[in-house]
Amino acid sequence: MMNVQETNEDGLYFRTWKVDKPIGAVVLIHGLGEHCQRYDYIASKLNKAKLTVYSLDLPGHGRSDGPRGHIESFDDYAKSVLMLLQKAEKELPQIPKYLIGHSMGGLIAAQFLLEYQDRFRGAVLSGPAIQSPQEPPAWQVVIIKSIARILPKAKMLALDASGISKDPEVVEKYMNDPLVSQEKLSARFLVAMTGVMEEVKVRCNEITLPLLLMHGSEDPMTSPVGTEFLFENCKSVDKEKHIFKGLLHEIFNEPEKEKVIQKTINWLKQRSV
Repeated sequence: MMNVQETNEDGLYFRTWKVDKPIGAVVLIHGLGEHCQRYDYIASKLNKAKLTVYSLDLPGHGRSDGPRGHIESFDDYAKSVLMLLQKAEKELPQIPKYLIGHSMGGLIAAQFLLEYQDRFRGAVLSGPAIQSPQEPPAWQVVIIKSIARILPKAKMLALDASGISKDPEVVEKYMNDPLVSQEKLSARFLVAMTGVMEEVKVRCNEITLPLLLMHGSEDPMTSPVGTEFLFENCKSVDKEKHIFKGLLHEIFNEPEKEKVIQKTINWLKQRSV
């Protein structure tokens, strides 16, 4: 039985999976459109490894307030992650902290490290949204930016969730989950996210903490090329990269998930001593 604590603060839903006498605390950031409760399974595995896990539903996601598929600024995500980190620091001040981010959560995590990496022992990025599999042509970017200025909430793009996993049960559960947003992404959201992707590419040489980067080789939603770029250009001395052959987007929800989760746990435990 997991020891799960749920709280609501300032319109945000927080979820903590606690263990007694933890060796570390994980701050976990979910991906676009989803919510933190989808990470119950990996949290249970991290708990067994004596790691307490802190997460939240990002603004506009899951049980948190905010419009679905729209954000004025990615700073809103960073502010919520800072609240989460401060919660972990207050409750477990002497315990090393680790950051885990998946997909858009991996992008948010990478940007967050540019300002707060000194508060973590290490970070794990799963399928980070550093680069899109299909870069839009320049003329399309100009049009989206123009629309974002005039009609920032205009709905522009729907996500195709069929590529999250090879397991049809995972896809079906995702599609039928009432807490998962099916809303199209707004023009402003697309411009904001693209801007952060570019910022991370330009500034990733500022990242120096231990880093574990993982990606599915067949991921149709975020490109492994972005993970390769991050690995080559960050300045971390302690860094690992694993491109899992044949896996799709949600490597923690693939049929091969146990080896991915165990890789993550081993890496975290090795850096908790």
